[in-house]
Formats: sequence, structure tokens, C-alpha cells
Amino acid sequence: MVQEKEIATVLSLEPRDDFVETPYIRETMERAMAYLQAGFPIHFRGVAGTGKSTLAMHAASQLGRPVMLIHGDDEFSTSDLVGGEYGWRAKKVIDNFIHSVLKTEEEMHKSWTDNRVTIACERGFTLIYDEFTRSRPEANNVLLSILEEKMLNFPRGRGRYDDHLEVHPDFHAIFTSNPQEYAGVHKSQDALADRMITIDLDYQDYETEVAITCAKSGIPQPNAERIVGLVRDLRENPHYPSKPSVRAAVMIARVLANNNSIRGITDPLFPRICLDVLSPRRSEDGQSQNGRDRAKMLLEKAIGTYRLTSTTVPLQEEVFPNG
Repeated sequence: MVQEKEIATVLSLEPRDDFVETPYIRETMERAMAYLQAGFPIHFRGVAGTGKSTLAMHAASQLGRPVMLIHGDDEFSTSDLVGGEYGWRAKKVIDNFIHSVLKTEEEMHKSWTDNRVTIACERGFTLIYDEFTRSRPEANNVLLSILEEKMLNFPRGRGRYDDHLEVHPDFHAIFTSNPQEYAGVHKSQDALADRMITIDLDYQDYETEVAITCAKSGIPQPNAERIVGLVRDLRENPHYPSKPSVRAAVMIARVLANNNSIRGITDPLFPRICLDVLSPRRSEDGQSQNGRDRAKMLLEKAIGTYRLTSTTVPLQEEVFPNG
């Protein structure tokens, strides 16, 4: 039985107006949809900023079914996915129809509550399991029979209901994860990985990153090209201890586009903004001062280069929406 509070967690997704479709994204989505429509779960795997969650949401919206969203958590157990017995339900009947006879009947049993995986399997929803490797492998074991035999087995029985559930034919599953070297993730069991088709995502190509930066910030393309070029140069620099993604380009562009007092790349505040956004989260020498100073020097040099040279438009022709 599905309770009302759980139905409220169902999402209805529609394609976003600012979703960018370049040849790179279009080809990736064509493969993903082909796998889903053939009945296979898919797994978007890649480092932060490669668009895993966005692609997962977009793929789910293309299926046209309600969506159940789960974010992986190290504290998850199987019951957090499929449900469990929470609390007790009591029933008491007092029969005093004959005044001289008092009949009392009491009944008590545990109350079962479905969780999101069960709801998705039962109703044919699309399950998005974001960062599923952040959950412990033993919690995800219940997914093995769902993806292979199309059968959900309840670990302790579903209260007074059946101890198994046949998965709805419209059910689909989409997973995302970061590589295993990231902090806070677990190694996924081979049996689970073998049941899904993994699409490895790398940083987007130049054209896609420029298009995303324009769509998310509203700045003109020539200026987006400069910002993206700066971010990509730092990412590809083997001596720079961080790998900034397109998120950094979007952050810089949105600050410039939404602040009337900033005149764009030629503004004196532009280097400071870039330093704040692009400063490495960690250095190759750990947290040593030398490592931080070296990273800052590389960053300042790259920013200076992009302020003095351009392969797009002359600096005097630079135009921002609010400038």
C-alpha cells in the first residue's frame, strides 16, 4: 500500500528550456535513450561537472513517466530504499451489546511503509539514483533482482502483504556516480555494474561548454568563449592542481552578467572574481603554502593572458547585457 506522504515525493519532469543540445550531447542522449527503450538501466559515470545529473534528468523527462529521485547516502540501509516496518498499528473492539457480558478483542501488528524504490517498481515510475556509490553496497543489493529478474524481494516481508513484487513493465532506472577515487564513495559490486550499461562522461567539448555558459548566464557568445577558454586552459595545464569544470565558467559569467557595476573582462574586478572562483580546492602539495602560492601564480598568469589577448572580439567591443 502506498501512503499519501510518499506519493508527494513523485516528480514530474519536463525538458528544460535552457537545456543545451550540441552534437556531443545529442549523440550521448541518443545512446542513452536507445538503451532505456530496450529495457536496460543506464549509468552515467564521470567526474564532477560533466553533466551526469542533468543528463539523467533529461533522459527521464524523455520517457514521459513520473520520476522517483534518490541521492546516495552512506547511512542508507535496504529499508531506506524499499521500505520497512515502522511503528505499530493497534485495533481494539469492545462488545457490550449484552450489558451483563463484556467482550474485548485487541489486535496489534507492525505497520509497513513503502519507500521510493518500491513505489517506483510498483507503479512503473522512472527511478533516478544519483551518486548511488555513496550508499553502501549491501544497501544496494536489493537492486540486483529488480534489474535482472524484474522482481523486488522484500527482506523481511512486506508486513501483511506479499514478500515479493513484480516490477511494472514501465519501470526504468537511471544511475549516476563519480569515480571511485572520490572521497565518500564505495566500490560498487560487480553484479550490479554488470546489470547496467555505463556511459562514461568526460568534460564537454569546447562548443558545448560555450553553449552551456551562454544558456546559463545570458552573456554574448564572444565573452563566453573567452571565459571558457580560460577555464579550459587551466584544466589542461598539467601543473595546475585543480580541474575546473564548466560550472566555474558559468559562475564567472553569471556574476558578470548580473552585476551592473562590472564592465566585463576589462573590469579591474574581473581578475579577483576569477581568483575566487577558480582557486584550487586542493593543491598538489596538500595544504602547503608553497603549493597554494604556485597555483595562485599560474592562475594570475592565465587571467592576465586572457585580459590582454583575444581570439574573439576586440576588448573595446566587449558588451555585456547589463553593461
